[in-house]
Amino acid sequence: MQVSREEILHIANLARLNLEENEIEKYIDNLEDILNFANIVNNAPVEGLDITIGANEAKNVFRKDEVEVFEDNSALLQNAPSQDQNMFKIPKVIQ
Repeated sequence: MQVSREEILHIANLARLNLEENEIEKYIDNLEDILNFANIVNNAPVEGLDITIGANEAKNVFRKDEVEVFEDNSALLQNAPSQDQNMFKIPKVIQ
């Protein structure tokens, strides 16, 4: 796709870019490459393809939420900086 010098200057103005004279041709080439690639992607044959949400069939793998009894509470509470009524005591977070 052809991009004119005026289009590049208009886009640069919208983006508040101050382009030097030697940069304008480079921006034209880069934007043309991007638009040509987008045109290739837009014209890719997609008839007969299944709808996909992601690139693979991976699903969330969560373990089942099950309550388990922990037998050695005293060993667990050894790591607590402070404890109260056989539980971790933490500083108040919400006022």
